[in-house]
Amino acid sequence: MSVPERSPHTADLGVLTGLRSGKRSFYPAYVRSTERLERTVEALDGISRALVRTAEGPRALVEAVVRTAADHLQARWLLLAVADGALRAARPRFLLYADDVLIDDETRLPAEVRAHLKVLRTRPWEAATSAEDRAWVRAPMTLDDEPVGGIAAEPGVGVEVADTDLAILRVLANQAAVALHNTYLFHAATALRGRTEELSEAAERQARDLAARSAELAQTQERLFEAMQRQALDDERHRIARELHDSVAQYVLSAGMTVEVCRAELEAMGGAAADIAGQLAEAKDLSRQAVERLRSSIYALHHTSNEPTGPLPVMLERLSTVHLPTALDVRVTVQGGPVPLPPRAEQSILRLAGEALFNSATHGAATRALMRLRYLPEAVVLSVSDDGTGDPAQLRRALQLSRAADVSGRHRGLANMVARAEELGGALSIRRSGMGGVLLRVRIPLPVRTDQEAGR
Repeated sequence: MSVPERSPHTADLGVLTGLRSGKRSFYPAYVRSTERLERTVEALDGISRALVRTAEGPRALVEAVVRTAADHLQARWLLLAVADGALRAARPRFLLYADDVLIDDETRLPAEVRAHLKVLRTRPWEAATSAEDRAWVRAPMTLDDEPVGGIAAEPGVGVEVADTDLAILRVLANQAAVALHNTYLFHAATALRGRTEELSEAAERQARDLAARSAELAQTQERLFEAMQRQALDDERHRIARELHDSVAQYVLSAGMTVEVCRAELEAMGGAAADIAGQLAEAKDLSRQAVERLRSSIYALHHTSNEPTGPLPVMLERLSTVHLPTALDVRVTVQGGPVPLPPRAEQSILRLAGEALFNSATHGAATRALMRLRYLPEAVVLSVSDDGTGDPAQLRRALQLSRAADVSGRHRGLANMVARAEELGGALSIRRSGMGGVLLRVRIPLPVRTDQEAGR
């Protein structure tokens, strides 16, 4: 008589309940299977509760896993441990449940537990329990199919450990492994975030230091520019002082000596000549006063200027007062909005203006001068005109001669002015002034050419 085939539903029921026959022992087996199934459901519920505690950190989840596994097996003790070298950032490295107490101090472990701890730490791949030996149970803890520790436990009295129980232990252990691994990732992310914050703070400090040093550099450049402006004025004062001492003062002294000689000779002749000698005495006194005034002016010009610097129009105004001892009346006008120029450019323009005024006062015998500074969209134009006796055509010829060969040096100042203008990419022109004297005009295109560009 053939044995009827089992239906798919009967086979599924057998897998679920663990029943394999329909003999009289069916009912006792069914009861045992039902109890096992109830414990499995409770364990799964415990796993769900443990998963919920993941947000509290790995310690809370590991404790929940250990308690759930111990409750499922009604274990007297249950140990969860991480293998040496695995999950390096995992804390705790092991946790023992014994009589409803959790222990993570190795010195407090019972001797029988230490043996299992050694296996889980050093040979986690051996953390498996065979169906023939259920006096104690071990289940591996894996991560990405690699053993990283395990669970070892002594089930309670009368508890029969089935394969489903071992599967539940493996699920619990693996969940603990994931939680501990997440701890490593969390610590790594925290460390990276801390390092990022440190780098960000360092970058901010460097940015602040750079800003402070940039401000210091700007202040240094400003002080240097002010010093260059003061030096330009001082150089002009010294040059005028030298010219007054070497030429004008000597002429006045010579004139005074000549007057004194003539006065002495006329006084010796007597008569009407003596009256003329008395008049020459007044001329001698005037010469002496002129020499004293010149000496005081030379002394004042030789002292460096302590006046504060300012924009180019302001410096031109101050420059105009340098020539007051020569009775040159200088007027300064500015047209257009002032444009900041490189310090060297403003210094060169200041020196050009000083040279032009000096020529008007010394060589042109001028009494009035007009200095005009114009800011155009494409250029800066400086012009100095006077009412002196200078001849533009003669100055142009002398300039050509001095640039070709410096035979006398008398008009070397004009050549220097042309050189300064060309260094800035500009040009100098000389023509008749509307005031009757000479008009010197310098046109410098914008933007001003730098020294590097000038050398190309």
